[in-house]
Parts: sequence; structure tokens; C-alpha cells
Amino acid sequence: MKKKPYADDAEYIEAMMKRFKLVDMRLQYRDIILEAEASSMGYKGFLKRLLEVEEEGKTCRRTELLKKAAGFESVKRLEDIDYSFNPTLDRDRITDLGNLRFIEAGENVLIIGPPGVGKSMIATGIGIKAVEAGYKVMFVNAKDLVDRLHDSMLAGTLKETLEGLGKIPLLIVDELSYVKMDKERESLFFQVIRQRYEKNSLIVTTNLPMGRWDELFTGRLAATAILDRLVHHCHTMSITGDSYRVKGPKNSVRSRGGNENCKNTQEQKKEV
Repeated sequence: MKKKPYADDAEYIEAMMKRFKLVDMRLQYRDIILEAEASSMGYKGFLKRLLEVEEEGKTCRRTELLKKAAGFESVKRLEDIDYSFNPTLDRDRITDLGNLRFIEAGENVLIIGPPGVGKSMIATGIGIKAVEAGYKVMFVNAKDLVDRLHDSMLAGTLKETLEGLGKIPLLIVDELSYVKMDKERESLFFQVIRQRYEKNSLIVTTNLPMGRWDELFTGRLAATAILDRLVHHCHTMSITGDSYRVKGPKNSVRSRGGNENCKNTQEQKKEV
């Protein structure tokens, strides 16, 4: 194969970096050359700096893609929680869950409490930590999930839908409180719980204490079967207190933008 002629080294470098999709190297290598020339950076240090730039950029882009695919209703980080608003929030426990060891162990998290105390905020914050660590996450309202499963069953694609869910290390089922399941939806939800048992992790948020889960399902027997698998390897967190939304929506969580490096990477990507 005849090689394409290049006018000079700069043109060759640009072409090869573009060909091998070294996006961040291509955008920043000139600045890094100047940085190396102005310091005592050796050949190995220069190469390491180039690789660091590319690694950071690819990690940021992957994180943004995972975050978008997860379907979070809002972007709330664990670091933004105002613990002074609700003293019942266990900072150490929430921080420990943010370390994601429960995902590595295939364990679940059950967050119980009245409306507005921060259940979804905590679940989202853990989910953000997970995508930043490279895990695939799905955040879904409980009613939307069971309706989606039911529609998939009617369309004859239930097997594919369940297989897709099985490939997601962390499934966050939000608001398992406002849905009354019939036999079919109950069976479909049970299949999800059974499929993930001791394999992949679940975070479930609910207003109802476990003793009232028979109100969600067709009876106590069904509720017990689901709870048995859900709580066997589970971190259960009960939250009380006032609603953030009612008493302090502006103080419940400090607003923070996304990672600045990722923002810069997204801006650079538009230039490519």
C-alpha cells in the first residue's frame, strides 16, 4: 500500500493522531511540547504527560456517556448533601456506600423514608459515583420499569429486555411506593429481583416500611418472596425528618456543576 506523502512532520502527526483517534493528544500536544521545552521534562516524562492527557479525556467522555445513558432525573452528588439540614442522615454510612464496595460484592441498598427527605438524592449521588468509576447504571422510576417490562412482554421481547438489565451492574429503582402491581407486573418485577440476586446490585427507594410492602404487591406472600431476595445481602437505610422540598429546597443540596475537566473536554470535542 502506497503511503500518503505529508508536507512536514506536523502534518504527519496531525494525520496519525486523527487516524488513531487520539483526540486529546491532538488538541494539546503543542502546549505540552512548549511545557517540556520550558522545563527539564525528559522523553519519558513527555510521553507520560501525553498519555495522561489522553487518558483523562477518554475517562471524562466515557463518564459523560454513562451519565447520559443512566437516565438520572437530576445530577446530585453525595458531596453536595447538606447534612446539617437533616441530622438523621448518617454521613459515614452514606460515604461508605459511595465507595461502591456493595457493587463489587453484588449487594443491594434499600432506602426507606417519607417523601422529600433525600432518598432519591442519595441514590442519585451513589449512582453518579458509580458512573465515575466506570460502571453502567440505570436510574428508573418503579412504575416506569414495570410498565416497560409489561410492554416488552406483550411485544415478545421480554427475554432481550431482561438480558439487557442483567448487563447493568447497578439498577436504581426509584419510588417503589406509588405503584400497585397486578399479578403480571408483580411476576415481572420478581424476575428482575431474582435475576440480579447475588450477581448485580440494586438500589431501591420507597416511602413504605417493609412491613407494609403487601400494599404494593398482590399480598404478603409475594411481598415476602421479593423482600427475601432483596434484603438478604442488603444495606438498609431508614430516614426520617422534614422534607427538603417543603422546608428548605435551596439549602438541601448545594448546586454544583459537572467536572470542569470534562466540561473542557466536551468543548474541545466540538472543535475536533
